[in-house]
Order: sequence, then C-alpha cells, then structure tokens
Amino acid sequence: MLLLGGSLLACSAVKLAYNQATELAYWQLNSYFEFDDTQKPLVREELARLHQWHRQTQLPAYVETLEQWTAWLPAEIDEARACGIFEEVKTRLQAISDRAVPAMGTVVGTLGPEQLDALKRKFSKLNAEYRDDFLAGSPEDLVNRRLKKAVSRAEMLYGTLDDKQLAVLRSRITQSVFDARLSLAEYQRRQRDALQSLGPLIAGRATSEQARPLMQAYVERAVNSPDPAYRNYQERLTRDSCKTFAALHNSTTAAQRAKAVQTLQGYAQDFGILVARR
Repeated sequence: MLLLGGSLLACSAVKLAYNQATELAYWQLNSYFEFDDTQKPLVREELARLHQWHRQTQLPAYVETLEQWTAWLPAEIDEARACGIFEEVKTRLQAISDRAVPAMGTVVGTLGPEQLDALKRKFSKLNAEYRDDFLAGSPEDLVNRRLKKAVSRAEMLYGTLDDKQLAVLRSRITQSVFDARLSLAEYQRRQRDALQSLGPLIAGRATSEQARPLMQAYVERAVNSPDPAYRNYQERLTRDSCKTFAALHNSTTAAQRAKAVQTLQGYAQDFGILVARR
C-alpha cells in the first residue's frame, strides 16, 4: 500500500526501503508483540521468505501496473477508473496477506501471554492516537487535519497544489461519508478478534498446521467485516474516495500530470532494477 496506494516515497528511496523491508517489517511487528530472544530469529526468517517471494512474484506485476497507470494519467479520469486503481491495490494486498498466513501460523505457537499483553498495550496506544487525530477538536480542526494529510500525499504525486485544487480537496473532505466513530468501532472489533483468535493458540497449544486456518479466518474477517452495516459503510467510503481522487486528478494541470507520470515511471524503473537483482 505504501508504494502503490498513495503514501508515495521519493524515487531515490524506493530501492533502499525495499531492500530493507524485512528489517523494517520486523521492527514494526516487534512494536506490537515485543518478541523475546528465541522468537526474533524465527520472525526474521519468516519475513525474509515472504520478502523473497514478493520480489520474485509481485514486483514484476507492479512494474506492469505502473506502466498501465502512466498511460492514462495525462487524460481525465472518471470514478470507475479511480476505483479500478483501488481494486488493483486491494488485490495486491490480498495476495500478500494470503502468502503471509503460513508464516503467521508458524510464529503464533511461539507467542506467550506476555506477547498478548504487549499487543493490548499497542492497541490501546493506537486507539488513543486515532482519537487524537480524528475525534479530538472542532469540526473545522478535524477537516484541517485530514486535509493536511491528503495534500501531503497528493503533492508527492502531482507536486504543489494550487488554491483551486486545495478547494477541491477541502470540499470533498467536508462532504465525505467518513465516520471516525464507526471506523474506530470496527478497528476495536478487529483488535478484540485478534486477541480472541490468538488466545487459544499461544504457548504451544496449537501446531502451525492447526493455527493456519484460524489465522486465515481472522484475516478474512479483518478484510471483510462480519458487520453488514460496516461493510455497507466501507463500500460507500470506497466510492467516495474514488470520486475524490478523480475530482482532484481532473483539476490538475498538464504539468502536474506530467510530474505524476514521471514519478510513477521512476517507481517502475526502480522496481525493474530490484527484479533484475533478485
């Protein structure tokens, strides 16, 4: 998602970040679970396998996808085209999560109660940060925070936005169906589900073969909420995001679209180099 979904890196940083992805992912996971000395090498080994698979099987498809996107970036786009991008990213992420499930099954049995306690602390911290970002302050404050993040992401692709484009983003954010409280409630449901799913499997109470289908089921519930009201909201939010991206893109100048093409071409070139060096 970092590379395909909008939180774009400078091209010069892509190869460095990708080559360090295993270590970066390890530290991210460790911030959730606080692995002990016996778990650390196992987690790193499983992440290295996942990274090797990703380099060999996914990066070539990323190059092809980016080349397709650069072909239509100079023209205007509609909601359907924008949603096609979202679906492409979702498909790529689903492939990664499916591949990660066996590794999850292998690691889960080594976890202990102390790791679940660390996970609870992490969830509590994330929830507090979410409330600060999306629930604390006046309605104007909340719109301004979301606008600032949206502008930052957009300018990594298009370059500096002008007043007209800033107005487009502000208008779309103000009209958005985004519901911070509903989103937080779903995040907390996933957190409870994670803890309940992991509880019976920790401390060697399940083999990796027994853990894998349970982890797969958890991932499926995380991606497709069992709450029909939230699924409906998620569909509306996705369509809303597609409209926002299309509206912003269609407000950009020829020079800004050329900048976007150049940016994506840089990613495609970097991914191609990474594939060749595998």
